[in-house]
Amino acid sequence: MTAPLAPLLDALFPRGHAITVNDAVLTGSANTDAGEVTVIGTTDKIEVGVDHALVLADTVLASTAAHPQRPIVMLVDTAGQRLARRDELLGINGYFAHLAQTLDLARRRGARLVTLVYGESVSGGFLSFGLMADHIHALPEAQVRVMDLRAMARVTKQPLEKLQALSQSSPVFAPGVENYVAMGAVDSVWQGDLAQALLQALRTPANGDPRAQRGAERGGRHLAARIAAQVARGDA
Repeated sequence: MTAPLAPLLDALFPRGHAITVNDAVLTGSANTDAGEVTVIGTTDKIEVGVDHALVLADTVLASTAAHPQRPIVMLVDTAGQRLARRDELLGINGYFAHLAQTLDLARRRGARLVTLVYGESVSGGFLSFGLMADHIHALPEAQVRVMDLRAMARVTKQPLEKLQALSQSSPVFAPGVENYVAMGAVDSVWQGDLAQALLQALRTPANGDPRAQRGAERGGRHLAARIAAQVARGDA
């Protein structure tokens, strides 16, 4: 069950916030003990389309233009990308790439990027902004999955039953917050004082992309870090 938005915002930002919701897209700012932050996000399990991606990207660009080092907090509740004819004809992949590039620009200009998954996070709707953060966290009730097993079966041409069996032993095939923590994609699950948890995330330095190494340490991804290191050395 998705956490109600209004109580969540109050818990994350007890010092106050000015966040608006328009067509299930969150934009605005909030005050924390670490200073003011820009807030973007989604709600109501929205399927993110080209118009939503543009609004999110515009907010990121405005933030990094006016306040290059202001942190950006991303709140995620999305059922994935919009599978509508209009969005596909307009080239939704290009809009998502634009959104991802704005976040990369913000990072390179010194903004800390923090994501909290409080509802669903699925497919391109998550990959294009929430998964771009330096630090990704989730609430216990969140649902995290890059691809539904039924969709994965159609794409890979593997029997659904085989993938369901693999999901019992491998986090790579399994949805759920715990599995994404094990793989290193989600840093941690937040419980208790959310404002304090956010403050700690904002104060934690970004240190490259530790997800593969973290996945190896947690036992969720056994090969990714080692193979990446071999490629970097030219051994592969």
